[in-house]
Amino acid sequence: MTEGSFSRVGVVGLGTMGAGIAEVLARGGLAVVGIEVNQDALERGRGNLAGSTGRAVKRGKLTEDAQREILGRITLSTDFADLGGCDLVIEAVPERLDLKRKVFAELDRVCRDDAVLATNTSSLSVTDIAATTGRPTKIVGVHFFNPAPVMKLVEVIGTVLTEPEAVTRVADLVKGLGKTPVTIGDRAGFVANRLLFGYLNQAAGMLESGHATRDDIDTAMKTGAGLPMGPFTLMDLIGLDTCLEVLEAIYAESRDRRHAASPLLRELVTAGLLGRKSGRGFYSYDRSGTAEARTAEGTPPVVGVVGVGPLADAIAALCDRAGGQVRDSAAALAECDLIIEAAEDAEAARALLPAAAQAAKPDAVLAVTSVGGSVIEQAMAVGRPADVVGLHLPDPAGTLAELAATVATGPAVADRAAVLLERLGLTVVRCRDRAGFIVDALRFPYLNDAAAMLGAGYADADSIDAAMMLGCGYPTGPIADLDRLGLGRAVTVLRALHAETREPALAPAPLLVEHVTAGRPLR
Repeated sequence: MTEGSFSRVGVVGLGTMGAGIAEVLARGGLAVVGIEVNQDALERGRGNLAGSTGRAVKRGKLTEDAQREILGRITLSTDFADLGGCDLVIEAVPERLDLKRKVFAELDRVCRDDAVLATNTSSLSVTDIAATTGRPTKIVGVHFFNPAPVMKLVEVIGTVLTEPEAVTRVADLVKGLGKTPVTIGDRAGFVANRLLFGYLNQAAGMLESGHATRDDIDTAMKTGAGLPMGPFTLMDLIGLDTCLEVLEAIYAESRDRRHAASPLLRELVTAGLLGRKSGRGFYSYDRSGTAEARTAEGTPPVVGVVGVGPLADAIAALCDRAGGQVRDSAAALAECDLIIEAAEDAEAARALLPAAAQAAKPDAVLAVTSVGGSVIEQAMAVGRPADVVGLHLPDPAGTLAELAATVATGPAVADRAAVLLERLGLTVVRCRDRAGFIVDALRFPYLNDAAAMLGAGYADADSIDAAMMLGCGYPTGPIADLDRLGLGRAVTVLRALHAETREPALAPAPLLVEHVTAGRPLR
C-alpha cells in the first residue's frame, strides 16, 4: 500500500448497495468490515454478497476460488466497535437524514481520529451530514451506482469543510478499484441524478398531460434518442419511491420546477405501486407490459418531397430503401399518397405548402416537418387542415417517426399517415401538436441542464459526460450530444419550448446562446 492509501475499510448497511460496495472493495484486495443493525439484517447482507458473487461465477466472470477469496476478505458484524481499526468507513444505509446522522454519531465514537468517514448518499446534502459530526474535515461523499460491482462511475463529493487530502485519498481509492471517479462539490443530486431525474420527471409530466402514451414515450426515447431504456421502464427499475425521494431532495435545494415531483409519480407511490419490486408501477410485471412492434403490410406509398436540403435528401433516401416511389416536382404531386414538406425553415415551408396542398389528390396526407412554428398554424394556412399532420424525424437517418395530429386533423388521417410511414419501414409514435414532439421535448431540456451545469462551473465537460455514460449507461454524454446535434438546433427547440410553456428552466442556458453566437462548439 502507498502512503495515504486505505487498507481496511468498513461498510455500514449491507442492503443491495452496501453489499455491492463491500464486494467491490474486497475484489480490490482490501480487508472489509461489514456492519448491520441486527443478526437478521446481517444474514440478509450475507445473502446479498453470496448471491451477487454467485451470479458472477455462473456467468463465468468469476471463478469459485476467486469468490471464496473475495468473501473471505469480508468480516461481518453487528458491533460498531469492530470498525475501530478501519482507515475508511462508508455509510450505505437508507436515504433518511436522521438515520444517517445517527450512524455518523456512532462512527464518531468508535473510529480513529484519523479515519475518513464517507456517505454513499445519492441525494442528501453531504454538508448536512458532516456538520453534525465531530470531524467535518474528514467527511466525504462517495456515491456508487447500482449495481456497484458493474457500474464504473463513482461520484466523489467534497464539502466546504472537507480537507482536500481526504477527497484525494478517496478518489485515488476509487481509481485503484478500477472505477472512474468524478470529483465534484456538494449539490443535491450531484451530476448524474440531477440531470437524470429532471428528464424522468418531465417524462412523467408528459404522460400525465396526455401528450403521448407511456409506450410511445418509452419507444421514442429508445429508438429516437438511442437511450438504453425508456423513462418509464427506467423509473420502474429504480423504484418509484426512490425516484420521489431523489426529486424531493433536489427540489428542496433548487426550487427548480423540473424537479417538483409529478403528481402522477406521487400518486403511484402513495398507492404502493413502486415499480418492479412491487410488481406494478408504470408497467405491470405479471406480463411484459410493453406493446409489440408492428409493421404495416402493403405496398410502399408514393411519396412527394417538397423542399430541398439535408432533410429532403434523407427522406428521399428513406423512400428508396423501402422501395417506395418518390416525386419531387409539382406536376407529379397529384400521384402521391403522402406529401412531406422538408423545407429548411418555417418561412420556406409556408411558401411551399399551399401550392403542394392545391396539387395533391383529395385523400393525400400532408405532413409538415418544420419546427419553427406549430403544426396547426401551418395546417390552417394551407387550406386543407383536416389532411395535415406534423412529422418529426429526430434522426433523419434513423427509424423513428413522430406523428402529431392537430385539433383540425381528420379522424382517420393520422391513422392513414401512420400506416404509410410504417410501410416505409419507420417505427411510428404519436403525440399532440406541441413544440419538440416527444424526443426533442425531453432531450433538449436535459441537455440544457447539462450546459447550465457546465456554465456554472460545477463540473467540467469530461466529468459531466462521464457521469451520464458510466453512471446511467447513455451512449454519449450530454456535452458531446449537444455538439453532435448542433447548438443552433438546441437553442431553436428550447426557445420554442420556452415560448410555449414559459418555464424558466426551458430558456436556453446562457452558455449555449454565447457559443451559438460565437459559432463555436462547447468543446
